[in-house]
Amino acid sequence: MDKKIAPSVMCVDFFELRKHIETFEKNNIDLVHLDVMDGSFVSNYTLGTDFVKTIKKNTNIPLDIHLMIEEPEKKLGWFEFGEGDYVSVHYEATRHLNRAIAAIKERGAKAMVALNPATPLCMLEDLLDDIDAVLLMTVNPGFAGQKLVQSTLKKIKKLRESLYKSGYTNIEIEVDGNVSFENAELMSRAGANIFVAGSSSVFLKDFEIEENIKRLRSII
Repeated sequence: MDKKIAPSVMCVDFFELRKHIETFEKNNIDLVHLDVMDGSFVSNYTLGTDFVKTIKKNTNIPLDIHLMIEEPEKKLGWFEFGEGDYVSVHYEATRHLNRAIAAIKERGAKAMVALNPATPLCMLEDLLDDIDAVLLMTVNPGFAGQKLVQSTLKKIKKLRESLYKSGYTNIEIEVDGNVSFENAELMSRAGANIFVAGSSSVFLKDFEIEENIKRLRSII
């Protein structure tokens, strides 16, 4: 399964956004990760609907939209996405997860279910026929710069092994949270193939972004 890098736009200097997007395109970045937070599901606000539309309009890189919002099935129409994009909704954020998944797939995007560190993998059991990927949070969602929840490394491995045993070899595993150079190697070995890159890797200070992208790509 191809390994993919998804830089988190939440970590960029917005005054340099165009420059960053051009750097992503030049370096064949796979996905642009967009964190959307509503101040309710998590106690923070980030990237709104117009911002997502702007990114969608100005790059051909597929979007990786991470919806950390309550009742996402009621709000998917607010966001610009389509064929080739990835959209994740949290298991913990809705009582109508199948409805949200169906709405994402109807628009041609890849549907993902996100799980917080403490949410057990068994919650995915009845969803595997309908999803394209699982987003495993390796920190508790809401803020950048957090420490890795160590137990999530075992969780990645357990999920990958379970997917292979059950015949779901096409389902991708994305990891989000302290995906540092050191942790990315461990996550890759455990079975992850999409890496949300933030302040501890691609946007690591004192190094050029292009250099960090090359380093991360060589590690995973």
